[in-house]
Amino acid sequence: MNKLKIIVLLTIVSLATVAFAPFEGYRTVRNESFVKGERIEYRVHYGIINAAEARVEVSRSLVSVNNRPCYRVNVSGKTVGAFDMITRVRDQWRSYIDTSAILPHMFYRNIQENNFRKEETVIFNHGANTAYDKDLQKTYKVPNNIHDIISGYFFLRTLDFGRIGVGEVVEVPTFFDGEVYKLRIRYGGKSEIKTKFGRIKVLKLTPFIPDNKLFKGENPMTLWVSDDDNKIPVKAEVELVIGSLDMDIKGYRGLRTEPNWIK
Repeated sequence: MNKLKIIVLLTIVSLATVAFAPFEGYRTVRNESFVKGERIEYRVHYGIINAAEARVEVSRSLVSVNNRPCYRVNVSGKTVGAFDMITRVRDQWRSYIDTSAILPHMFYRNIQENNFRKEETVIFNHGANTAYDKDLQKTYKVPNNIHDIISGYFFLRTLDFGRIGVGEVVEVPTFFDGEVYKLRIRYGGKSEIKTKFGRIKVLKLTPFIPDNKLFKGENPMTLWVSDDDNKIPVKAEVELVIGSLDMDIKGYRGLRTEPNWIK
């Protein structure tokens, strides 16, 4: 179930123009995509059955962590309807992301799934390249410019896909659950899809998913991201061994620019 939750997070979280320069030991990333006060809601369904709801929001005010100004990004997900009776999920995830470096300073999650509970806080020290788990009181050595699972996808939103070739793979080093791995996504080019708000031009992305008995094939997931300044996921499909899981944008507010809906 943990792997499935990671995939859902990967689907609900976003992607656009990056430049690097040293600043007090930190890189500087140009962000022309997300802003304070952004909020996006999603509906996850299994066939015609509503399975879950998810929300991604950037707080209206900045906070200070490690003496650096940060965006506070909250991601929440819960099962609904019949799925809620089978597996009750109430998950909260949070990342404090440096406004200049687009790197995490702190990551928090509170997992509630049926009778299972887990709470975790990780503090990142980019000067020492470490991640400290406060609950386990354990320090991990990590690569330079490490991300958590949320900050990694907000960083991907700063990429200029006009400079990435079709079929090219983007990799981001990510720390999760005591391990370092590479968040990898293949760019599949441009297309156009239909949503509840109208048709929209999109970028097609294929995340690489770890081997899992839940999923079908090598690349079971496809993600469509708005081809505009916002670079927000508007639709995703995950092929399961039995059936498929789909995610669609349900609502939004506070984006940098209005999406380019085609009525």
